[in-house]
Amino acid sequence: QVQLVESGGGLVQAGGSLRLSCAASESILTLNEMGWFRQTPGKQRELVAIISSGGITNYADSVKDRFAISRDYAKNTVYLQMNSLKPEDSAVYYCYVKTVRWNVYWGQGTQVTVSS
Repeated sequence: QVQLVESGGGLVQAGGSLRLSCAASESILTLNEMGWFRQTPGKQRELVAIISSGGITNYADSVKDRFAISRDYAKNTVYLQMNSLKPEDSAVYYCYVKTVRWNVYWGQGTQVTVSS
């Protein structure tokens, strides 16, 4: 089972930036896909950004050109750099991984709040 520990959430003013981190308990080289989802009360969890083992990225239209996903193999960590934040970006952000055996694991979530 892959353990995921997220950090980096918090309160920021609109237009500001945050960087989320997600540290995995095993080498991310063994993971097929990593990414971030977010969820607000009463809504379904939605994709924010994912990166495949081959480095292919995919972003939600609402965050393109503002967010960037990256990974550090040495630290077994995936990052989400969030710039030009908007109040509608406020949500609980969840780290997500899919192993080569297609098992999916989630982090505990980190709150991001963007004030107007």
